[in-house]
Amino acid sequence: VIPEMSTEAFFLCETIKAVVFFSPQFLHQVVDGICGRAYSRYQDYGNVWNLTEWMEVLEESTSYFKTTVGKNLSEEEAVQQLNELSSSYQEAIMKCLKGRKEEIRHALIESVNAISSAQLQDFDWQLKLALSSDKISMLQMPLLNLDLDVKENGEIKPVSIEMNKEELQNLINALEVANKKVILQLK
Repeated sequence: VIPEMSTEAFFLCETIKAVVFFSPQFLHQVVDGICGRAYSRYQDYGNVWNLTEWMEVLEESTSYFKTTVGKNLSEEEAVQQLNELSSSYQEAIMKCLKGRKEEIRHALIESVNAISSAQLQDFDWQLKLALSSDKISMLQMPLLNLDLDVKENGEIKPVSIEMNKEELQNLINALEVANKKVILQLK
């Protein structure tokens, strides 16, 4: 049987959680995690939050910083996202955000750049119509020749690809998915 908690004890417990959550030390540890340094550890806050609460707190605070910086929200817009909080908590979060905004932006850009070191320098394309092949006398299949100049480690490498209509559509779909993921990572 779990003993019932009095209303006063419940509010005291919630107040302690809020004070820890909005402490500069905790907020800066969250930003450190975004920037590739050590995240706050559950062991350090296990006496404040249970594991489920901890995961939610860490995810929500990380998401707030990434979204605010990734979307390049103005200070007013960033504060509006916090309108349910008291002004002292808003102030603590905004102070951390202002002080570390460029670090967060740099970390978000680095995470996108880390996907690949190769960069597309130039491209050219040609549309062909294959009229026949050694197996089929009447083919009439459109083919796309795509020539890419890719720079990797300072060296430009030519890449040539020939695709039929289905393969081209698959490439377009894959590029659209990749673009969406990059945009989401910047948020």
